Amino acid sequence: MNRPIRESIAGPNYYRSLFAYNRRVWNRYFNASAKLSWKTLSKNMEISHYSMKNTLVHILTVYNGWLNYNVYGRSSEIPHGTEHNPDKYNSMKQVREFSNKVWKGVDMLLDNLDDKLLSKKVKAPWLPGTYTLADVLMQVSFEQAHHIGEVIAMMWQLDIEPPEMTWIMNTR
Repeated sequence: MNRPIRESIAGPNYYRSLFAYNRRVWNRYFNASAKLSWKTLSKNMEISHYSMKNTLVHILTVYNGWLNYNVYGRSSEIPHGTEHNPDKYNSMKQVREFSNKVWKGVDMLLDNLDDKLLSKKVKAPWLPGTYTLADVLMQVSFEQAHHIGEVIAMMWQLDIEPPEMTWIMNTR
């Protein structure tokens, strides 16, 4: 089903602010997680991606797949067998290297963001229809929020106080 193309809900500066928040939250949760043992990070805690490490890698693969591949019509090049496979990671150093690579691409996209680019049509082979880049930016933001919620739940199970993630405390 193709959605009608509409104006984005906000302009480029709004999305830059949103992604500054997303990155701040990502870094807080990555850094808090990196203090834990690899055994703890890899433990199956029966959530959607099983472990904290897998969930963090999944957040990165969402950003990478959508914003560094699909946006440019390169979905067939998404590295499913390597960078997008959480079993390929054996340390938080490796996850950090992937994170740096992903965010470098996201930053390049955001640097070039304008109203025309926000209305660009984007297709993902795993979803029906075509979407605007503005839709995609919201999708990856909500996806991160959803999975950060799972990381919060895992931290609570481990009796760890999670980092602050609210918009107000991270942007004001």
